Amino acid sequence: MYACAKLSCAPVLVRRSSRVLYQPLSASVLSSPEARTEQARPGAHRAIQTSAAQRDIDTAAKFIGAGAATVGVAGSGAGIGTVFGSLIIGYARNPSLKQQLFSYAILGFALSEAMGLFCLMVAFLILFAM
Repeated sequence: MYACAKLSCAPVLVRRSSRVLYQPLSASVLSSPEARTEQARPGAHRAIQTSAAQRDIDTAAKFIGAGAATVGVAGSGAGIGTVFGSLIIGYARNPSLKQQLFSYAILGFALSEAMGLFCLMVAFLILFAM
């Protein structure tokens, strides 16, 4: 136990470990000593390495997220149908309020369409911006 504690506090290990603390364990253990000094430079950038399976999972997650985001477009269509259906019912009950009912219907149409467009925008952001 004393030997283990003495080994873990060696100055060489402390200096070396402080340089590679910001790296993943696999990169610091599996890389050669030349690569370690090259990565320890402050301006050095490392590319993120992912496996083919990880990329497939990420792509599938993007498609699932984009599909879930486009469900709101169907809701927008249902909302527009409800707005104009209510306009027809309101006009049938009181034809003298035609102008006021129509202005409310256009406002409801615009809000419902905007929600659908926001859902579509989120779907495109998930697909192409991430």
